[in-house]
Amino acid sequence: MKHEIPAAAAWSAPVRAGRTITLTALADNANASTLIIGADRLDRLNIPDTLKSQMSARIRAGMVLMSDRGLALATVVASGSDWHDCLIGAPPDRLLQLELAKHGFGAADLHGSVNFFSKVRVTDDARASLTFDPDHARTGDSVTLRAEQDLLVFVSTAAHPLSTTEPAPIAVHIETSVQTEPAEPGGPELRAEAVRALELTRELIA
Repeated sequence: MKHEIPAAAAWSAPVRAGRTITLTALADNANASTLIIGADRLDRLNIPDTLKSQMSARIRAGMVLMSDRGLALATVVASGSDWHDCLIGAPPDRLLQLELAKHGFGAADLHGSVNFFSKVRVTDDARASLTFDPDHARTGDSVTLRAEQDLLVFVSTAAHPLSTTEPAPIAVHIETSVQTEPAEPGGPELRAEAVRALELTRELIA
């Protein structure tokens, strides 16, 4: 399935376990604020646990996006960028909230998100300020996630909260074939906690 999300818009879709979803920037300075919820509505993306368990302050290929129950929601299997922001959260607009409402969710379900294609780093000043990199995302950049369980995926193309540039469109491609034996993600970020989350999740959905 292929879909184009216009700039300053939102979109959502179910993604079956084993399928991949690829987001591609269709213009410079794109931002894809992404929420992930388990299809059973029990598991929500937990950014603090995802970062703490994998000793990182950013999302990149080889990392597992974990739920608040310690299960694996999705694995970042490929990325043209080694840095996706997950510290700032979703843009301060109603796009994602309106999209959540289509599935029976409310404002309380607007949990931590990943801002794919955006980079926010900590500076070396005394206050450890956060700095947005305005030239990080380029046209054609892409990131691919593999669903480790049945998911609901929500994406907003609103500009990053720290950005002063105009929002940009995003292309979405959901692979319709299911990987029955998904390959283990690699890379230095795959720590023991992430491995356990993957193993537990695959036992539960087997």
